[in-house]
Amino acid sequence: MSRFELGTDGPGAIIVGVDGSETSLRAAAYAAGLARRQHTRVIVVYARSASSLLTLADHTGLATRAAVETHDAIEEQLRTELAKQARIWGVDASLEVRRGDPLTVLTEVARDVRADAVIVGSSQSRGHRIAGSLAVRLVRCGRWPVTVVP
Repeated sequence: MSRFELGTDGPGAIIVGVDGSETSLRAAAYAAGLARRQHTRVIVVYARSASSLLTLADHTGLATRAAVETHDAIEEQLRTELAKQARIWGVDASLEVRRGDPLTVLTEVARDVRADAVIVGSSQSRGHRIAGSLAVRLVRCGRWPVTVVP
C-alpha cells in the first residue's frame, strides 16, 4: 500500500543541505517551517568535502589538517544549533553528516530516507558558473522537488 492509499500524502521527510553559510542556514529555517506546517521531519545534511586539489597540493598536511578542523567546528556548531532550534521550531529534526561531494551526499540521503523534497540555499560561489550550482545539479537529477532559498 502506498502513502497515498493510506491518506498520508505529503512529505515524509524534508532534506535540507547546510554548510554553515548564511543562505544554507536560511534554507534550514525555511525547511523547519515547512516541516512544522506539514507535520513531517526535517533532516539537515552536512557534506564534509575536501577539495582534491587541496589534498594534492598539500605536501606538509597542514592545509588538510586545517580543513578537517574547520569541518569539525562547523559540524559541532550545527549539532548545537540544531538541538536548540528544533525545540524552538517544534519539529522532529536530525543532523546527517557524511563525507563527500554535496550533490552525492544529498542525493544519497534523500534516496535513503525516501525524501519528498530537497531544500538548499542559493550559491554564493563564483565557481558555480563553471561546474553549475548545487541547486541546478539537484534539479537535473529530477528525483525530488528542489527549493532554493535566497
